[in-house]
Amino acid sequence: MARKNSSGAANGLESLFVDGLKDIYYAEKKILKTLPKLAKAAQSKELSAAFEKHRLETEGQVDRLEQVFELMGKAARGKTCPAIDGILEEGSEILEEYQDEPALDAGLVAAAQAVEHYEIARYGTLVAWAEQLGLKDAVPLLRETLAQESATDEALSALGESGANQRALQAAA
Repeated sequence: MARKNSSGAANGLESLFVDGLKDIYYAEKKILKTLPKLAKAAQSKELSAAFEKHRLETEGQVDRLEQVFELMGKAARGKTCPAIDGILEEGSEILEEYQDEPALDAGLVAAAQAVEHYEIARYGTLVAWAEQLGLKDAVPLLRETLAQESATDEALSALGESGANQRALQAAA
């Protein structure tokens, strides 16, 4: 993630921060394209609604990231993130392998939580770095998104525990 400057030394925290912004911006844009597919594939109305709710939140998250880029005087651009590509690919595999199976929703919850955990890790780091860099206007924007990602993770856990996992278990019996 860190780049080297012309003298070969690693760039500082601000460069890491901007690289992190580019990484999560790419990830959010990819997630935004994936959420409608998950909402359509989900078997339960509750899970479908959760994916749709998070799609709307993700649109706001992208907007907040664009505000942070603007505060930094940088163009809002993503940079390929192999981590999110891999996590989303795993989710696609679950979608294909468990389509029309009672375990599908449990698999979708698990895949979505992997995405949320990645985002929570990224946003937690970005908040810490923004604080260290004294980016007082960026911190609340990033914290708001971190709170949404954490709430989504909790909601997904509840959906898994309240029905999706049980339906998958009963189908296996």
